[in-house]
Amino acid sequence: MRTTFDELYDKYHQDLYQFVFYMVKNKQEAEDIIQEVYIRVIRSYDNFKGDSSEKTWLFSIARHVTYDYFRKLKRKRNRFLSFFNWFEAGESLASNQPIPENVAILSEEIKLLYKSLDYCTADQKQVIILRYIQEFTIQETSEVLGWTTSKVKTTQHRAIKLLQQHMINAEDKEDV
Repeated sequence: MRTTFDELYDKYHQDLYQFVFYMVKNKQEAEDIIQEVYIRVIRSYDNFKGDSSEKTWLFSIARHVTYDYFRKLKRKRNRFLSFFNWFEAGESLASNQPIPENVAILSEEIKLLYKSLDYCTADQKQVIILRYIQEFTIQETSEVLGWTTSKVKTTQHRAIKLLQQHMINAEDKEDV
């Protein structure tokens, strides 16, 4: 198993990390999630049937672990908010997630595109990351997400339209 794990790590670690990082936008959280992904990979590798490629299998695990992270975060946030009645006090909680370090070196258009991903649904964001950042095929993306290829295509189309519209609106605001 050690050799197999090393091979998987060498081949896919950077892509897996990047996928998770784009989803959570926090270096420490992405590292923690990736660690959990590898734990699950080691525990379940013997059950891997080869119905899909190792790559799509790994990304599917990463997707599920990332979703678990968001569910846990939501439960934690809800418990915290219920403890303090923030909204009666007129307070609002704004998210100020850090922007990835790499964004600083990107062009303004790429920065805008990256920030615009926040306006996408979670499904749209996953499709865009897998298709255009990780360069998965539509078939590979559908396998990772457990969707039909037509759902991937539809979600991709809607995400691209949303991103284009948001970027046009942002450019119009700059021109004013």
